[in-house]
Amino acid sequence: MADEILKTALLDRHMNEAFDWSDSDMPVRDALWDYFMEKNGKDTMKTEEDMLPFLKDSDDKIEAFVNENLKK
Repeated sequence: MADEILKTALLDRHMNEAFDWSDSDMPVRDALWDYFMEKNGKDTMKTEEDMLPFLKDSDDKIEAFVNENLKK
């Protein structure tokens, strides 16, 4: 159970805690959801499908994706 908590720890942190370039207090998980919802034309099922890998990805992979796609 503790492993599950650790795996998603980055997803539950606020954007401005996890990324020095962000001033958003939105959780990383929500920022990713919003990104995919916009990209998918508000298709919830497609967005859910796109989000699933992030629940298993390492923090490094998630950070790289966020830096590449969400950093403005």
